[in-house]
Amino acid sequence: MLPSQARIELIDVARGVALIAMAIYHFTWDLDFFGYIEPGISVIGGWKIFARSIACSFLFLVGFSLYLAHGGGFRARSFLKRLAVIAAAAAAITIVTYVIFPESFIFFGILHHIALATVLGVAVLRLPAVVILLVAAGVIAAPHFVHAPFLDHPMFWWTGLSRNVPASNDFIPIFPWFGAVLLGIATAKIMGAAGLLARLAEIRPGRKLPLLAATGRHSLAFYLLHQPILIACVWLFAQVMPPDRSAAFMQACTAQCIPQREEIFCRAYCGCVVEEAAAQDRLGDIFVADPDAQTRAWLEDLALQCSVENNG
Repeated sequence: MLPSQARIELIDVARGVALIAMAIYHFTWDLDFFGYIEPGISVIGGWKIFARSIACSFLFLVGFSLYLAHGGGFRARSFLKRLAVIAAAAAAITIVTYVIFPESFIFFGILHHIALATVLGVAVLRLPAVVILLVAAGVIAAPHFVHAPFLDHPMFWWTGLSRNVPASNDFIPIFPWFGAVLLGIATAKIMGAAGLLARLAEIRPGRKLPLLAATGRHSLAFYLLHQPILIACVWLFAQVMPPDRSAAFMQACTAQCIPQREEIFCRAYCGCVVEEAAAQDRLGDIFVADPDAQTRAWLEDLALQCSVENNG
């Protein structure tokens, strides 16, 4: 069993690595959002796998740390204090993102998940490791097998068992993601029973990697601050060197057009839209997500004009 006063620096470093990886992903998302890279690339393919791997590793460490903190006995005061801080931070994230991104605000992101997972994790902390592993398998598999019409109600979106969840910039539902927390708890229990936690505590990587260790010890502060700082930096850069979004528009427009028309028409049509918008000094208006009535009417006229010109 690990002595209660011992701290495993290796966990701090691992958490720091996960947070740096998260910052790298969020920076890529920011570049995507501002139009510096191919649109949508941050949410598909390798970047999507990267993001999910980061979330899994972070939640695994949440479960592992939960056992380190309360495996030797439940410490109510520190538990409630930490839970209150995380819950308050999650609520702040929801409010801020609702103001900035009302159509894709974060209603159950990773902080919301950690708050609920902390409560659920403590509830299963005393179960045998093998039972926790079986529960983890069930949680991970549930979205593929469990469904009922009542689960589509908005009040159950957080479960991960609904089929009509709206878009969100960060959605980490209980199923299947709580499975990673359970795996972390089970791993820590198994290592504790084998006497490996005390050995881990003897490893001191924090001396060689002080910044990573410090980041891991102050994970919540880093999480809350890094994205606003990154967005501010990209925004400031955009004021000096605005992105050329024409290529991104051409790609998105062509991809949307091809299922209905021939590729040669689509490329000509989309090129016409870009050229005409630039000629009228209204290129920025074709990238507006929610145009007003006047802009919408202008876009419709422009689309009709380019469609007619390239049909002949």
